[in-house]
Amino acid sequence: MQKVQIISDPAVMMGKPVIAGTRITVELILDKLAAGESMEEVLTAHPRLTREAIQAALAFAAESLRDEVVYPLREAA
Repeated sequence: MQKVQIISDPAVMMGKPVIAGTRITVELILDKLAAGESMEEVLTAHPRLTREAIQAALAFAAESLRDEVVYPLREAA
């Protein structure tokens, strides 16, 4: 099985990280999952995706945040 790659190319989706061979951004996958869509719903909406691609997007996001300083959002008053 070929490993899913996340790539960033200025000529594709303004350089946002995407699943290699698609125009599906990591951001889109994360947004859909955060909104409560199941993995199955994301796969149905985007037939070119695979479970491995979704897992690669999650791993990429985790790795991207690993060395970042993240500040909690302020709660609305």
